[in-house]
Amino acid sequence: MISINSLTVAYGGFTLLDSIDFHISENDKIGLVGKNGAGKSTIMKLICGLQSPTSGSVDKPNDIRIGYLPQIMEHHKGRTVMEETLTAFDRVDAIQRELDSIGESLATRTDYESASYMELISRMNDLSDSLSLIHAEPPEVLAQKTLLGLGFKDSDFGRKTETFSQGWNMRIELAKILLSAPDVMLLDEPTNHLDIESIEWLEDYLKGRKGSLLLVSHDRKFLDTVTNRTVEIMLGHIHDYKVPYSKYVELRRERLAQQTAAYENQRRMIEKTEDFINRFRYKPTKSNQVQSRIKQLEKLDRIEIDETDNVRLTVKFPPAPRSGDIVFKASGITVGYPGKVVFSDADIEVKRGEKVALIGRNGEGKTTLMRVIAGELSPISGEAKRGYNVSMGYYAQNQEDILDRNLTVWETLDNIAVGDIRTKLRDILAQFLFKGEDIDKKVSVLSGGERARLGMAKFMLQPYNLLALDEPTNHMDIKSKEILKDALKAYDGTLIVVSHDRDFLDGLVDKMYEFRDGKVKEHIGGVQDFLEKRKIESLQELERRFGREMAYQVGHDGKLSGQDGKDGKKEDAREAFERKRSESKEIRRIRHRIEFLEGEISKLEGKMKEIEKVLSNPTAGDDIMELTRTYLEDKRELDHKTAEWESLMDKLEE
Repeated sequence: MISINSLTVAYGGFTLLDSIDFHISENDKIGLVGKNGAGKSTIMKLICGLQSPTSGSVDKPNDIRIGYLPQIMEHHKGRTVMEETLTAFDRVDAIQRELDSIGESLATRTDYESASYMELISRMNDLSDSLSLIHAEPPEVLAQKTLLGLGFKDSDFGRKTETFSQGWNMRIELAKILLSAPDVMLLDEPTNHLDIESIEWLEDYLKGRKGSLLLVSHDRKFLDTVTNRTVEIMLGHIHDYKVPYSKYVELRRERLAQQTAAYENQRRMIEKTEDFINRFRYKPTKSNQVQSRIKQLEKLDRIEIDETDNVRLTVKFPPAPRSGDIVFKASGITVGYPGKVVFSDADIEVKRGEKVALIGRNGEGKTTLMRVIAGELSPISGEAKRGYNVSMGYYAQNQEDILDRNLTVWETLDNIAVGDIRTKLRDILAQFLFKGEDIDKKVSVLSGGERARLGMAKFMLQPYNLLALDEPTNHMDIKSKEILKDALKAYDGTLIVVSHDRDFLDGLVDKMYEFRDGKVKEHIGGVQDFLEKRKIESLQELERRFGREMAYQVGHDGKLSGQDGKDGKKEDAREAFERKRSESKEIRRIRHRIEFLEGEISKLEGKMKEIEKVLSNPTAGDDIMELTRTYLEDKRELDHKTAEWESLMDKLEE
């Protein structure tokens, strides 16, 4: 379908892509991966003809239809959301006009056996097939389903596109691409402006769609589910794997290990051969053997190890000072702005050491609550306050507005650093990949990913016990996100995070607050439990909306599966799901708290054992008084948490 042949892109003395080759075949679903700035977006522009290579070519059929979603685009104005979305079906009119023209031509011709007549018949069949696929449902119904899946509401359909943010206009463009059913889709970070539910919907859509796909995404789970092939760009070269992302990571690790082992074996053999040649080069009795060894080395195919980019973040948050047991508590709060209530009557409680996610559709109030927690916004009614001795580090989503564009990278940290930490600023910046001349760059010239890293570096300057992070992984590549996630899992303070990245949240948080339709609802458990329940509710909504009969059954694994209602017993999905999940909310809350306490007790016991080892055999550099004080504090904390654990276990057995 599309062939990329010996393609090179160079800027001055810098080569971005160095003579790369690969082929996109029909029904290939390719994940294009690599670090920020590796050239992923450039490849998409080259395929679309929006950019020309320095050398090489991109070959594609003349009649191929490509749907391209860039990261940044111009949006159309003057139409409603529905009117703009329905422009995706403009080609239906073109197909119908061509069919009418063919029909008129066939009606007047009598050369039934000619090649041109048969070509017209074949073309008419192809067009009819295309039209029947498009008309599987009325365009308005298809458009409604797609827009609802991408997070729009009925009330949005009649609004002008210019009244929506850039992120929502991106969803309209994405809907148009999906509905136009191109031969090849090129999607550059399509999940950047989507919430979790919309990402799940898009994932299911792309998974079941026929046709080719070239996808750039930093969402590991999304890549694993949607793609069947991974093309990696590294240091200007590509490596092609016929597997999804996680399998590619595994195979790549194995390949590099095999290359390294073979390289080391060959290196040892070469050293021994060269040593033999040098020792016996001038001995007549060994001359034949020496010449043989020299020829052997000349003919040897030298093994090379693929170049790898090993530059990576090294994030470790400072130890968190102790705060009160309740870190943040809100009772019956209503929050909003003049003339607009965002959410109302919300009860929220975050305890010390918990890791909590705020999730929901864009615009439902997640960032607004973050501003309340940070003290930047007061509730309209109700009470919201932070707990005793809480020191909060706030990472805002709009880093370009928070950071002073006129300062350099160095000045950004130097202006707020105090005390001994000032001597470690270069080390901190190096951890976040700012080295050498990078520290003298102005914030105004930094990329989105660089700004995100600089904003995160500020957290190293003070030991916070509450981290409030609003979309911290936006613009971060997959490796950087994994490193940040590991650092947050190891962080011993409290975490409140807004994110739509399911892989990032999975295993990191164990409690969530969902923002939906002006209300805030607590969910105990991990992100996968929440998504399963939400998907069921979404299916119910579609069933009610579009009249499709579905019956749902609970399988042996506790998950719901759907089948045609004509064959199975009709059963309300919500009732089936709730019956399977027989525990009450209070019981689940207790179990969640018990699991959390068991983890904390294990950590405390481990810390105390380490201190006991030092106290049993102290050295001259050990501060016995400080160690004893820490040990007694940990002991009091252990007794407190053990007593709470025993009390909750008694309640569970009642």
